[in-house]
Amino acid sequence: MPKFFNTAGPTIKADHYHIDPLLRVDWEEIASLIAQKRYFILHAPRQTGKTSTLIGIMEELNAGDTYACVYANIEAAQAARGDVNEGVEAIAMAIAESIELYLRDDSLKKWYYSEDGKNTSPKNKIATLLKLWAQTTNKPTVLLLDEVDALIGDTLISLLRQIRAGYAQRPDAFPHALILCGVRDIKDYRIHTKDHEIITGGSAFNIKAESIRMGNFTYQDCKTLWLQHTQATGQTFDEKIWDKLWSDTQGQPWLVNALAHQLTWKNRELRDRSLHISYAHYMIAREELIQSRATHLDQLTDKLREERVYNVISSIIGNSEFEITKTLKPDDQLYVEDLGLIVSKPNVHISNDIYKEIIPRELTWLTQTNIPNQEQAWYLNEDNSLNTKKLLLAFQAFFRKNADSWIERFQYKEAGPQLLLQAFLQRIINGGGRIHREYALGRGRTDIFIEWPTTEQGFFGPMQHIVIETKILYANLEETTQKGIEQTKEYMSKVEASEGVLIIFDRSSTKSWDEKISHKEQDGLLVMGC
Repeated sequence: MPKFFNTAGPTIKADHYHIDPLLRVDWEEIASLIAQKRYFILHAPRQTGKTSTLIGIMEELNAGDTYACVYANIEAAQAARGDVNEGVEAIAMAIAESIELYLRDDSLKKWYYSEDGKNTSPKNKIATLLKLWAQTTNKPTVLLLDEVDALIGDTLISLLRQIRAGYAQRPDAFPHALILCGVRDIKDYRIHTKDHEIITGGSAFNIKAESIRMGNFTYQDCKTLWLQHTQATGQTFDEKIWDKLWSDTQGQPWLVNALAHQLTWKNRELRDRSLHISYAHYMIAREELIQSRATHLDQLTDKLREERVYNVISSIIGNSEFEITKTLKPDDQLYVEDLGLIVSKPNVHISNDIYKEIIPRELTWLTQTNIPNQEQAWYLNEDNSLNTKKLLLAFQAFFRKNADSWIERFQYKEAGPQLLLQAFLQRIINGGGRIHREYALGRGRTDIFIEWPTTEQGFFGPMQHIVIETKILYANLEETTQKGIEQTKEYMSKVEASEGVLIIFDRSSTKSWDEKISHKEQDGLLVMGC
């Protein structure tokens, strides 16, 4: 069967286009830590290739004569919830089965089912198993434990403490080296015991030498991966795709693979490998992927409900430049970065353009689908172009009538005005055009860029380009307006838009709607107050 782009599970080199996983980590550093008998952390956001990398490390180590290495996924122990005995049994069994699978050694599995194994207390069963493995293997043993942060409460505490207890006996009577792998760094584990005691992973596992974070693909990795398809099939990609692929994904491995799979397989027309894949094909695939609400994307948006995530994301999409230091905690920001939702440098922003699209859509989906009495056809001119002024005056009237009640429904109330605007626009634009969003912590504004096809050719033909910039009024209206006009024109120039709108939301509770609502033409832009 021809190779394809992988969107589920570890990479299988014979089946999938892939980037060598050891090129995605500092292999020299990892090999050095293993040689030094270190226990350390490897962490990265979900579906970035952690499992494929761990398996790659295992294969590399086992290909030599120095180590006996085993990869074990212990996620099944999560089902034990608060039952520490059941959780420990699941972990011990996973390790024993992995030793049998990867090293063809069933002695630990036999021990597990023996009377000695059954009579060993869960309080030291993992430690005893690892001790036996180290003592009965003629090479130093290396253990790679995956999905560690999926464990809950006392089960996780027991695992960490049993490893810590055996640490001093390495390498003769405990693993020579060990890697714990998960989404987060261990210091960020917030463990609740059965007695509701809160303990962090760092204090339960204070023997770690390093915490290594896996990175995304580089720009060149993305291009190299996709061009493996060209080399295998002869099907070519438009050169304009590469920069857009990078801004859309910033190298997030699942997104890079999912977009390629959408183009080369989900699009049945493009299964004809003689057809060239154009930039327009790419943009259609991008929108289809966003609307698919695939598992990876659904998992990320589910995180938006967590308080720690809310604290960070609401500050970004609400562009609240004057209240940032009051609301944000460093630990929250690091946690959300570990989840892969944000990047902290050079400023705090959503990780990539696709996540920028998904987050507000997810937060406003119910609102968007339930906005009454709004139809796309009402806002089209005779030439099929979008009547921007008519559309935004309709939003202004809708906002005046509904803002208080609709914003109250949002969890992210601080970003309510921007989210309500985006829900309204998505309701009208969806199915006809495309909306792109740009925001980051401290920018003090949200940029919205609309692409609207004006002919039957759709996205393959002429396009109407519109920029809408939003700001929250904190100080002087005249100064805010002037600065907003300059920023709007700057963004219009960047995206080559011919129409620009500045919307200033006044959230003052002391002003009447008549004082807040306004619209005028200024410096070639439509300037609106809401």
